[in-house]
Amino acid sequence: MADDIFYMRLAMAQARLAASLNEIPVGAVIVDSEGAVIAQGCNRTLTNNDPSAHAEMLALRQAGKLLSRYRLNDLTLYVTLEPCIMCVGALIHSRVKRVVFGAYDGKTGACGSMFNLLCDKRHNHRIEVEGGVLYSECAAMLQSFFRERRKLLKQKKPSPSAQSVLKQKG
Repeated sequence: MADDIFYMRLAMAQARLAASLNEIPVGAVIVDSEGAVIAQGCNRTLTNNDPSAHAEMLALRQAGKLLSRYRLNDLTLYVTLEPCIMCVGALIHSRVKRVVFGAYDGKTGACGSMFNLLCDKRHNHRIEVEGGVLYSECAAMLQSFFRERRKLLKQKKPSPSAQSVLKQKG
């Protein structure tokens, strides 16, 4: 568990990088069986204009390129938010050994919250899953990001009374 906390903190550093790019703060790191970080990623969907540029996907791509293989059997993925369906599909195909995530995602989480795809016995590969590692810190980072985003949107949007004045003048 101490190792899980250490690597989750590294994933959180990636999430902070995503936030600095105005991306949803999700970060991921991939670790080999010796404990070496071999890949990392942060959300870049807006930056890359790519709906698949989730932290997990970018880290998986980086690991595959580094190792010159797409089967990542002996690796562990650490990610600050429960992976979505797309990312779980890639994790199953890559055959990672283990997934450790921080915050649960009750809207799109596919590791137990909304769906439980990694435990589906119909898949040809089983992945160990550990959720809730540094849950409070990971969830707080996401909540803070969305709170700030809502505040900024509210500041940019004219109030209902200002909107009616603008309509009358137009």
